[in-house]
Amino acid sequence: MSVSAVIERLEAAGYALPSVAAPVASYVPAVVSGSTVWTSGQLPMVDGSLAATGKVGAEIDPEQARELARVCCLNALAAIADRIGDLDRVVRVVKVTGYVASDPAFTGQPAVVNGASDLLGLAFGDAGVHARSAVGVAVLPLDAPVEVDLVVEVAAEETALS
Repeated sequence: MSVSAVIERLEAAGYALPSVAAPVASYVPAVVSGSTVWTSGQLPMVDGSLAATGKVGAEIDPEQARELARVCCLNALAAIADRIGDLDRVVRVVKVTGYVASDPAFTGQPAVVNGASDLLGLAFGDAGVHARSAVGVAVLPLDAPVEVDLVVEVAAEETALS
């Protein structure tokens, strides 16, 4: 079996698809409905623990938050891959929602969520161009600085030749 072109592009840029992050409550990491995959909000979990905690603009600087958004996005891609197998089946990234736990004076949420958006552009090229929301919030689960969820459209599975 050949390696996914998406995985090859990520690895060439120094990123590895992690194991699927375990849910922190009563939900599943991703759901397939028709030709669409919806991920649950993904926190910046690395090896089962949050990579950082705190508010962006206070304990977390914007560049660190941007990198944490990339980690969230990689976790979302892992959840998608777990549901559909090959990420090359993604034909379009439809929507990204990024939540940024923000100090009240911080207004740079779009630049933080660019960490996820830029990673999707790297991974999927033109198919990674998407609609997006970047939302500042008071607090996120486990005091995470960033949370990201994705909606992607996927191609039908190839049918086996008889």
